[in-house]
Formats: sequence, C-alpha cells, structure tokens
Amino acid sequence: MTAPEPAPVPLSGPRFHTDPVELYRRIRREHGAVAPVVLDGDVPAWLVLGYRELHQVTSDPVLFSRDSDLWNQWDAIPADWPLLPMIGRKQPSILYTVGERHRERAGMLSSALEAVDPFELRSRAERFADELIDRLCGKGSCDIVAEYTTLLPVRVLASIYGFSDEEGPALVTALNDMINGTEGALAGQRHLAESMGALLAAKSAEPGDDVASRMLGNTAGFTVEEVAQDLMVMLAAGHQPTADWIGNSLRLMLTDDRFAASLSGGRHSVGEAMNEVLWEDTPTQNVAGRWASRDTHLGGRAIGRGDLVLLGLAAANADPHVRTDAGALTGGNNAHLSFGHGEHRCPFPAQEVAETIARTGIEVLLDRLPDVDLAVGADELTRRPSPWLRGLTALPVTYTPTPALGGTA
Repeated sequence: MTAPEPAPVPLSGPRFHTDPVELYRRIRREHGAVAPVVLDGDVPAWLVLGYRELHQVTSDPVLFSRDSDLWNQWDAIPADWPLLPMIGRKQPSILYTVGERHRERAGMLSSALEAVDPFELRSRAERFADELIDRLCGKGSCDIVAEYTTLLPVRVLASIYGFSDEEGPALVTALNDMINGTEGALAGQRHLAESMGALLAAKSAEPGDDVASRMLGNTAGFTVEEVAQDLMVMLAAGHQPTADWIGNSLRLMLTDDRFAASLSGGRHSVGEAMNEVLWEDTPTQNVAGRWASRDTHLGGRAIGRGDLVLLGLAAANADPHVRTDAGALTGGNNAHLSFGHGEHRCPFPAQEVAETIARTGIEVLLDRLPDVDLAVGADELTRRPSPWLRGLTALPVTYTPTPALGGTA
C-alpha cells in the first residue's frame, strides 16, 4: 500500500528562525528536491530545495517566468495580503520584467552602479561606520544589530542613491516592515514609494553625482515610475541582506571555533567568514519567485501552469549533492546560489557594492573594538521570524571601552 503524501509545509513559524538547516533537511527527506508549501492564508506554492533543480529553474526564464501575472492564485489573494509587497501584481519594476526589456533595465541599473567610484564607496562606508561606532565605543557593551548593522548599509546606499543622511532611519523601518511581511508591510511600502517619489522629483530638477540622477538620465526611454520601482528594489535588496551579511558573519566569527581563534589575526579571516556565511547562513533564505508558463515537471513533481515556484537558496546551498561535507570550510568556492542565478540574479555591480559595505563594516568594527566578545551564550541568539531573510534579532557584545574618534556623530 502506497504511503500518503506528506502534507504541504507551512512557510512560516519558529522553525525558520531556530534551526532552518534541520527543517530544510527534513523537508528534503519527506518531499524531495521540490516540496509543496503554503504561504500566509493557505496560499499554495512550490519550494525548490535542490541545487540542480534551482539551477534548472533560474536557467530557463521562459518556462519559469518572472511575470507574476501568470499566477493562478490571484483570484484568492486579498487586497491586504501581507506578502503583496514581495509578490506584487502589475509592479513595473525590474523584478517582474521579462525578455529584452528586462535586459535593458538590468543594463541601466548596472551602469548606474558601475559609475560609483569604489574608493569613494569604501570611504563613505568607513566614515559612516566610524560615526556609528563613535556612539557606542565608550559604553563597553552594545547590541551590534540594533546599533550598527541595521543602520550602516542603508546610510551608505542612501548616500550613493542621492538621499540625505536624515532620511535613513525611517527608510530602515519601512524596509524591515516590508521584507518581514509584518502587519506594517503595506505601510512600509507606501513610505518607501513616497520617499522615492520625492527623491526623483528633486533629482529631476537638480541632478547630482548619484545613482538616482544617472538612472533618470538614461536615454533608453524609462519612465520615472520605472526608475522609482527599480530604486526601491535596489534599496530593499541592498540594505537588509547586507545588514544580515554583516551580522551573520560577526556571529560566525564570535561563535565558531574555525574563526574565533583568528578574530585578531588579520583580514583574511573576514573574507573567509563572509563567504562561509553565503553558503551556510545566507541572509536570503527564500525568494519569491517564478511562475510556470505551462504545465511541466520539476524534481519529479507535476508543476501546473501558473504555479508559484519559490527559490530555496539556503536549502539549495546545503544540498548534500553539492555539500558532501557540510562541516568543511568552503574556502574560496563561490558556487553558492545566494545571489541567485541566471538573467534575474543580483547584478554583479550590486554584489560588489554589498560586499564592499559588508566587509568594510566588519573590518572597521574589529579594528575599533578588537576584543569584542559575545555577551550571552551562542545558544541564546535568536533570529527574526521570517522565512525570507535570515538575520539576528540581536547580537549583544562586550568590549573594552575606547574613546571616540570624533567627527559628525
């Protein structure tokens, strides 16, 4: 007698922020490389956990399209669904554009980011990092997440995009609400949209040496609304994952014997820790998504036309077919899928910006607070309740108080 099919997995709950590695292992064991899941409101979808299967999905943008209009569940989605900011309909952003138009928009975005001077970017990141550390270095203890990691990326990104420094904190709140799918998600989306509209109006009247002005000056015929949508995508995709990349890397260096002994041993360990995090503790766990343009099969599953397919980046990185020894260091291996794959992957210039901000943030903190140590047991650290992004709710540390460097803090 054939055993009944295990029930679909709810893509929510504490398991995603306590031990997702074990959760993905169990889901793979029960369902295979492609698992049925349900989102908030019992909305069905498929989660791709297999490395090869995820590579297959992201390599075929025609069969597995980014066009959300294909979704066969729209009639069942309420107007106040909290995941609408992440799975939107009729959103004129690069995320949901396909074909040649997507390639043109990706080119516009990449050109605007490539024009950011890497030395100026690092200088700004160092300056903002020093200002933030000046506020906490004399205390002897702090929460790195609340007082550092959630503030640094958006300050740097906002400055290169064209925002003023004062607008950063409100953008952090709006972005976090949006990304976590909380009850404030739609309000956060509205605040971000209004902020982008005001920024583009100001830059249209008086362009500057910033990403927003360069995107507005592109001659490929993009509307202001398209530029606004793409800037929102860039800010959301660049801020919180980078903040979590910093926090997760510091957690690894402070708790893992493979790195803890080399905290003061130089720069090399920082890069290793950052790469290890992208494999083992990637900030972006799951991505929504792709939609099947016709009936097909994937990982032994029958996928219907219009079905939503979620990219399980964290699960794919831990696929035993590619990580045969999960305890071994990955070294310089960057074949992880943490930035996605295919023509909709994170553009390379955006990856470089994120890596510069994250690495600078970690290095400056370790330079300024060289004896930093955890203030609690490693098992007391908790994660935000999100199946999408994986980051710490807090990272309390202690260190020897040191004087501030001065500046504008």
